[in-house]
Amino acid sequence: MDLPDDLPMNERIRLLRESRGMSRAVLAGLCGRGPDWLKKIESGERDLDSFTLLMRIAGALDVGDLTAITGPAPLVQPVRTGRLSHPAVPAIWSAVMERAMVPKQSGPVDVAALRGRVEQSWRLWHTSGHNRTEVGALLPDLIRDAEQAVRSTDGATRREANVVRSDVYRLVGQATAYVASPELAWLVADRAVDAARDADDPAAIGCAAWNLGNIMRETAYPGEALRIVVDAASQLRPHLDDGPEDWRGIYGALHLHAAVTSAREGKAGEAWRYWDTGNEVAKSLPQNYVHASTVFGRANVDFHAVSVATDLRSSSKALNLADDLDPDVMPSVERRSRLWVEITRGHLQRGDTTAALHVLTKAHRISPETVQFTPSARSAAAELWRKAPRALRGEAGHLAEAIDVTPPG
Repeated sequence: MDLPDDLPMNERIRLLRESRGMSRAVLAGLCGRGPDWLKKIESGERDLDSFTLLMRIAGALDVGDLTAITGPAPLVQPVRTGRLSHPAVPAIWSAVMERAMVPKQSGPVDVAALRGRVEQSWRLWHTSGHNRTEVGALLPDLIRDAEQAVRSTDGATRREANVVRSDVYRLVGQATAYVASPELAWLVADRAVDAARDADDPAAIGCAAWNLGNIMRETAYPGEALRIVVDAASQLRPHLDDGPEDWRGIYGALHLHAAVTSAREGKAGEAWRYWDTGNEVAKSLPQNYVHASTVFGRANVDFHAVSVATDLRSSSKALNLADDLDPDVMPSVERRSRLWVEITRGHLQRGDTTAALHVLTKAHRISPETVQFTPSARSAAAELWRKAPRALRGEAGHLAEAIDVTPPG
């Protein structure tokens, strides 16, 4: 929009929101806040003095230059905050949309071999620092082959093929998080759930619910996300005594999801109760147990304690918990990098930009794409770019440019 230079920030936000047809509730939800908060911002009753929240509003409004919101203030620099993209997404989208148009092919599909390929792809997701690029290149063929496996089989083999198909779409959800359109995110989450239900497999249903919960939480439906994962855990609970270890792993992962979701809503009591359940599940499993896709296990439970404390803005507790961890025991490179992002957030909450910059640089070194495509990491990088001490501005600028938060040069 072509807004007058002298238009105040609150009016700019309101006009930009209305021009996109967004309600206050939707925009506020995308920023992790309530509609009353946004109403006060837009009316001028409350100042928007948090750079992190300013970044969130810009991202939600798909604004690539913060001056569209702030006005031509001399101290504000342009920031790339609109919807993220990745070159793997168009081919993935094409494969997802082909299902209804591809005729049934003759000949069986080796479901066991397909399962092996999917398991290898999950391992690649957790071990590569460039996981979106490397896994994204594999996904189109996996999607097509999974769909063909279901079309070309029947009976027990078809149920097994549906479990594999659900796993494929869950992996698609992970690999395209934050870079796909909402339509693709919802579609692949729904297909994962449908395939798991068609398989009538409790573990697959639990994993699909965990995946759907991720999508709902990140698209501003935390209440629904919490309900889905809690319901899925309740349905899985009767099967735990006679089921394999992985069923307990999924049950624990659902509770960790609920813990983070509650923490982001500021519900400390609920968050720690859900975390406690996940902790008890981890204690009942072997010390070295790790679920293949959710990476639930002892280390991930401990990592989630840091996330819960950070989301509750208990930075001292978060950093104290982090001090007692050995990140290298986590086999997932992606999850290890995200831990350092959480620690970065804790340091920023305390105003320690020097420590935050050091830690976020470490997270980027471990997994560049995790930092580049995780909104909390990008917000932290932008905040550091703005607030870093003079002696560290060059380093903060290089990091921001490396993850495409700032224009090069």
